[in-house]
Amino acid sequence: MINFAAILNFRTSYFLGLIAILLCSAGCNDKNASTAKKENRKPNIVIIYADDLGYGDVGAYGSTVLKTPNMDMLANGGMRFTNGYASSATCSPSRYALLTGSYPWRNKNAKILPGTAPLLISTDQMTIPKMLKTQGYHTGIVGKWHIGLGDGKVDWNSHISPGPKEVGFDYSYIMAATQDRVPTVYIENGDVVRLDPNDPIEISYKENFPGERTGKEDRDQLKMDWHHGHNNSVVNGIPRIGFMKGGEKAKWVDENMADTFLVRSQNYVKAHKDEPFFLYYALQQPHVPRTPHPRFVGKSGLGPRGDVIVEADWCIGEFIKTLKEEGLLENTLVILSSDNGPVLNDGYYDDAVEKNGEHTPSGKLRGGKYSLFEAGTRLPFITYFEGTIKPGVSNALVSQIDLLTSLAKLVGSDITTPDSQDFMDVFLGKSNKSRKNLVLEATSRVAFRKGNYVMIPPHNGAAKIKSVNIEIGNDPEFQLYDLSTDLGQQNNIASEKPEILEGLKMEFAEITKGADLKETRLILK
Repeated sequence: MINFAAILNFRTSYFLGLIAILLCSAGCNDKNASTAKKENRKPNIVIIYADDLGYGDVGAYGSTVLKTPNMDMLANGGMRFTNGYASSATCSPSRYALLTGSYPWRNKNAKILPGTAPLLISTDQMTIPKMLKTQGYHTGIVGKWHIGLGDGKVDWNSHISPGPKEVGFDYSYIMAATQDRVPTVYIENGDVVRLDPNDPIEISYKENFPGERTGKEDRDQLKMDWHHGHNNSVVNGIPRIGFMKGGEKAKWVDENMADTFLVRSQNYVKAHKDEPFFLYYALQQPHVPRTPHPRFVGKSGLGPRGDVIVEADWCIGEFIKTLKEEGLLENTLVILSSDNGPVLNDGYYDDAVEKNGEHTPSGKLRGGKYSLFEAGTRLPFITYFEGTIKPGVSNALVSQIDLLTSLAKLVGSDITTPDSQDFMDVFLGKSNKSRKNLVLEATSRVAFRKGNYVMIPPHNGAAKIKSVNIEIGNDPEFQLYDLSTDLGQQNNIASEKPEILEGLKMEFAEITKGADLKETRLILK
């Protein structure tokens, strides 16, 4: 007798098994396809750029007082460079060089810019975001800009152009200049955020608007008093550089700035996680005015300057956490550095000097912001690529100028610039190759490094900026230092090593030939 029930059970089991196999196969194929797509996708690239962060401000670079666990995590889990340089000892020139791969001293306008300066980068000039767009990247900037906007006269109440878009950024959420300069508003994709058309913005760097309060009046009522320079329009109880009228609803709240830029950076990552992206996350800390959110007040024990560095470190940690949560960390190259060296009193009475204690923002280096000495341009420089870069320390001489050509090599582009060199293998920890030489710049004055030697040509002017208490490298005679034995640059050996000095002078003259370096009195005799 035929057992129909058994046959039915067999057929049912067979077909269910077949369906399961097909579903599993389809699912596995989808998973494999997804994995292959992810593995074949070009890496995301993030540059985290601090503002006035010194070589000695990070735990991994020797700070024992100031705690920076998230920066340390990147440094100890990636490649920590001990000879990594910005191009300049001030902000606008370094940011120009970072994005264009070109020495800023080749551009006579590449100086510290007012908030009304026109766009410093030519719209037909190559930049990192432009290069990456040719390789299918979405590009974004969040944070400090400070390389000019518009073509000479900006109407802050209309769409602002040219700007980040015209130099390659698909998305931008920025402040025009610095936190201590007007206009004190955020600009998203060329438009001022929260602008009330009935309260138009007016900006001037020449004279105040009638009836507008400045930092020179009622100083005892200011949230933060000024020490030098910062005594124009008052916004949020803080006097600024430059004069501003109107735009009340659009003005930022300084204490919320770090959170604002962090959230916009996180949102950018989430919005573009399914395509290769480049994010330039430009922190405002620890530039003045130092205005930590109440969550961070007193956390460092070093006053507001230390507190905003702790705040910046937390922001970096939260951002990295977002990359991890979105499954992007193993396909993202993170580069962390700073635009120039540190400064304590940079225009406000904020206890930066009084509460600094035993902390040394410059580490063992001499000078700081504005200086041709090492602390002006030698900075924390870290590359982190989880699963790709093996943790290590590199003594290779590298510069932020090299990022454009190096990143081009990483993503398969042959774009380069004359000043930018390919150091991608060095940044990935696969090579110890160093730059043969490097021209360093500070407020139109230049120095030259080759190997372990640094030459500072004669420069006019005071040897120290008294208002900020920083030695800036000016001297009527040539200076020559051997960094292998004199990292603190205390022993000028120019007279002891005339043959080395002459060689450096000749090479320096050849590299800078034709440049408008009026402050440099190069003697070739």
